[in-house]
Amino acid sequence: MQKIAILYDASQAVLSTFDLDEVLRQILIIAREYFHLQNVAILLLDQETNQLRTRSQIGWDDGFDLIPLAIGTGVIGTAAREKRPLYVPDVSKDSRYIACGKKTRSELAIPLMVRDEVVGVLDCQSENLDHFDSETIDLLTLFSTQASMALQNARLYTLERRRAAQLEAINAIAQQTTTILDIKELLARVCLLIQEKFQVSHVSVLLKDEEDLVLRAHHGDLTLRIPEGGRLSAGTGLWGRALQTGKTLIENDVASNPDYIGFYLETGSRMCIPLVSFGQTLGVLMLDSARAGAFNANDTQSLESGADICATAIQNANYVERVQQLAYLDGLTGIFNRRFFELRIAEEIERARRFGAGMAVIMVDIDQFKRLNDEYGHLLGDEVLRQVSSVFHQQLRKIDVVCRYGGEEFAILLSQTNAQHALAVAEKLRRLIETWQFPGVPRSVTISAGVASCPDHGCTRDELVKSADAGLYAAKQAGRNRVCLIPELQKSIARSGK
Repeated sequence: MQKIAILYDASQAVLSTFDLDEVLRQILIIAREYFHLQNVAILLLDQETNQLRTRSQIGWDDGFDLIPLAIGTGVIGTAAREKRPLYVPDVSKDSRYIACGKKTRSELAIPLMVRDEVVGVLDCQSENLDHFDSETIDLLTLFSTQASMALQNARLYTLERRRAAQLEAINAIAQQTTTILDIKELLARVCLLIQEKFQVSHVSVLLKDEEDLVLRAHHGDLTLRIPEGGRLSAGTGLWGRALQTGKTLIENDVASNPDYIGFYLETGSRMCIPLVSFGQTLGVLMLDSARAGAFNANDTQSLESGADICATAIQNANYVERVQQLAYLDGLTGIFNRRFFELRIAEEIERARRFGAGMAVIMVDIDQFKRLNDEYGHLLGDEVLRQVSSVFHQQLRKIDVVCRYGGEEFAILLSQTNAQHALAVAEKLRRLIETWQFPGVPRSVTISAGVASCPDHGCTRDELVKSADAGLYAAKQAGRNRVCLIPELQKSIARSGK
């Protein structure tokens, strides 16, 4: 009767809570206090890997609780495979025993079952030979039935709470990201929200750019091994396979994969989710965890829902960005317009001020363009404007900006440039245009240009444009088809040899 009372008390204790950690703690307390066991562990089955992983233990030697155990391996794995208690009175005479305590002499492994399915194993070990009598084994087996129910209840409760939290996370992502139209701000917000709401170590957004993926944003606690904006082959790594298959892929132990490509120094596991909107694959949402086995297939659907919302928001932001770009493009030539020039010159001046790298402005005018229009017509004049724009665009660096300032006048912004280099660039453009064969124009077309640099001519928009205009005016006055700085600075540079 006393033993039945003990079993009743033990059952009530483990069934009194839905918190999984508390259930596990109660099982260990009961094993220690009611059954006087100093070496006991609970291993739970990982459905994805079909391995038993130690979830809680007392008495095991350091490190053994970190090693997963395959079904059928050792006394514990064999009990799980055979779905029955397995008792080894003398472990030294049983080849299946895997040592996890140096003083262990006997071991009892009892599978934790729910509806004929193994959810884990209660493993009891003793320093005494043949420590467990049949009555104790029966009591522990009955107790393990109650422990199995408590574990299952706690798991279901945890799963429901997790899903509720995930639904809240998806709702928060939807509310916050769908109202952000700036692509840079959006991607930063996406990474922050997913990292916080789904509690992963690091979140990255990789977007397609031709044949590559580009790291456009990231947020988290891990150490990045490539710079933001870095390019990755779209055909390699877990991200490449996710793109090719169009499916979410999980790598729960990157250390065991010889083909793993490092991205963050501390990554233990990774999930890659394709970002798809209206049938178009935009890139990959990559989640990294410092812990191996961090990603559960049960979470995939929720994360995919979040990724779908993000993909749609990215698509919307891209559309808005394209519309904004159209507002900054000249309809005739396809290059940037004066509105964009006014926006970028402020950014370039600020960058030059911050990093001390310098910048320059070139103001260009097609010589006697009105006469060309009068002689050959506006259609041919428009074609000359388009071809001049194309030559400028092709000859400049990607970081430089060429704009149609108005009529036949162009404005060029050169980053990280001094006056001497700007003069050389302007002269190169002048020579190209002079020798360019414009179809339908039997005579040569020439340009005049004025150059101003920061800080030589000043550090404000008005100072630089005024100085470049003064150089352009000087070039016109000197006979056209030439490049000039404002006269006094021209002489200063000639004297100093800058």
